[in-house]
Formats: sequence, structure tokens, C-alpha cells
Amino acid sequence: MIDQALDFLRVQLDNYLRMKLDPQTSTPFIQLANIAWNDSETAAGSAGDGSDAFISLINIEEDRISKPQENYVRGNGSILYKNPKIYLNLYLLFGVNLSDYTESLKRLSYIIQFFQYRNVFTPLTSPTLPDGIEELIFDLETLTFQDLNNLWGIMGSKYLPSVVYKMRLITISEEFAQGQAGLIMELSVNEKNIQG
Repeated sequence: MIDQALDFLRVQLDNYLRMKLDPQTSTPFIQLANIAWNDSETAAGSAGDGSDAFISLINIEEDRISKPQENYVRGNGSILYKNPKIYLNLYLLFGVNLSDYTESLKRLSYIIQFFQYRNVFTPLTSPTLPDGIEELIFDLETLTFQDLNNLWGIMGSKYLPSVVYKMRLITISEEFAQGQAGLIMELSVNEKNIQG
């Protein structure tokens, strides 16, 4: 599900950047890439595809507030026991690695502008949203200088013009049931227990 959500986002953002920068080109304007490869031969933009902007997953957290507490589902006169869905927030780094610094800043501005324009995706507003994704919400995350230093240090890369967004409500669920039971429809009272 994570890969499908990120690929959907990549396509949406690439279409927007294409419209803003050059509608005629077939070269992708953004790709999914591991930021740790930024300085290597397999970095975004170095793999020969011409894309110099990238989306990199930098953290995953469970959204415990959205998690239902029940481990069962009612339906068709029975109870189906299964673990509740896991709701995830994904932290995404959008970076630009162009040789022209001014052009990098322009591309980064367009990425921020895209999320100002469309920060919520639902099946109603985006029919190409993958099945199983009910809603994607994007929030800009502001990192302190210490957080930025730690992030880029852990990734083992030099700082690039970038921005971090939190993508909310990715749902992970295995549809296998752990068990099934019938519903209790009525209670019967034993007369011996009442009289005694």
C-alpha cells in the first residue's frame, strides 16, 4: 500500500510540474528515490533518466488516534474476529538536485505550490487513487536546524533544497480473519437459578 500511495503521488506531482515547466517533454520531473543515494552513481538525476527532483520516505509513524479499539466486525448474523487496521503517517522528503541553484529553488517552490493547491486526495477528487486508500492528507512539517542536521547526517548526504511533508492515513490491513462466531440474539434464564 505504501508503494502504491507514493507512486500515485509521484504521478500527480509529475503531471503538475510538467504543466508548469515543460508540457512537451517526456522526461519525468520527479521520481521516487532513496536520499541516501544522493551522492552515489544511482542518485536521483544520475541514473540517466534526467529527473533531478525526488521523493524519499524518511519516517513512518502509527496514527494511534485513528486506530479502532475493537478486534471484531459485525455482519451477516455473525462476528468476525480480526486485528484492527493500522493507520500510518508517512514523512516524505521532497528534494531537488539541479546544477542551477536558482532552478532548484524554482522547482522546490512549485512542489510547495502543488500541496498548497491540493493537500487532500480522495476517490471523489482523484479517481486514480489506488483501491484501499480512503484519503490522503498532506501537512507541511517544519524542521528545526538541529532536526535538519540530524536528518541529513543520518542519510549520509549533503544538504539539498528540500521540504518535508507528512502524508496521513495510509491504511494497512490483512483481511484474514482470526475466527468467527455467531451473534447472541437472546438470553435465556434458567428457572432453577432464579428460585434457588
